[in-house]
Amino acid sequence: MMRMSIGLVALMVALELAFHVGYGSASLSTVPAFLWSPHLQSADGEAVNYQVISAKDLVGSVFTQGRWSNFLCSGEKAQQGVDVAFVFIGRELLSSDVSSNQNSDPALVNTLKNMYTASNFSMAFPYISAPEEERMENLLLSGLKEACPHNVGVSNIVFSDSCSVEDGTIQKLSNVQSFKDHLVARKETRKEGETDLVVLCSEGSESSIQSDQSYSDREIISELVTSVEQSGTKYTALYVSDPYWYTSYKTLQRFLAETATGNTTDKATTTCDELCKFKSSLLEGLLVGIVFLLILISGLCCMAGIDTPTRFETPQD
Repeated sequence: MMRMSIGLVALMVALELAFHVGYGSASLSTVPAFLWSPHLQSADGEAVNYQVISAKDLVGSVFTQGRWSNFLCSGEKAQQGVDVAFVFIGRELLSSDVSSNQNSDPALVNTLKNMYTASNFSMAFPYISAPEEERMENLLLSGLKEACPHNVGVSNIVFSDSCSVEDGTIQKLSNVQSFKDHLVARKETRKEGETDLVVLCSEGSESSIQSDQSYSDREIISELVTSVEQSGTKYTALYVSDPYWYTSYKTLQRFLAETATGNTTDKATTTCDELCKFKSSLLEGLLVGIVFLLILISGLCCMAGIDTPTRFETPQD
């Protein structure tokens, strides 16, 4: 009986560990990042970092390996400079969307791949994990201050209204047309050697800027890149999905959608996707296995409890 109890405990622990491992691996999500520039030269060609890195490490790689610190920091004299450094922060693109044929936005993936492969300098980071507390735009500003400890050489920093930046002195613009007008005005007033930092944050398909409701992430990237190319402005661009937004807002949204009863809206659905089916199948199998295991243990205990005599006395006449 002691051996049987030990075996039961070990089996239960193994099943629980298997459940948690399966659940954790299924819920783990990473996002991709692409860095490219048709105006910078690279002897290595296309570089791909297949390691799972944090969002903070991504920002550090952009300023070092991507050489952004060479032209964003004052006092640095870069042999190759650019006029504008774009940062496009997406909200919904996952690492699996880049390699899978069925993804959330195939047009955006194709656009990024075309710009990445057609550029002279390009780097890819397929697996970016979620930061613990900060948003990507705030990590970008922190990385800029660390890369340029003495003086930030960016003459003009512009963010979109959808970016959640803590610095209230930064100029913000509301829509795509305002960014186009800003780039045209800066082209005439920009001094030689200066580099502008332009950051656009998408709010995802669930909520968009009112003036940009008809613009998708692909259209915003294509329009701004085409605009600067036609004007002859040298640029470098970084696209990255914000894993903080995905793991926080999306998780909360999924919880509210699954727990909504009677007051569901068009945006809150209760359909079970592939991840939901995997979890439910795993949980069902675990419960059925526990039931059969209890039945087996009960039967063995009952059989072991039967006390029958080993011999019978000879009946007396």
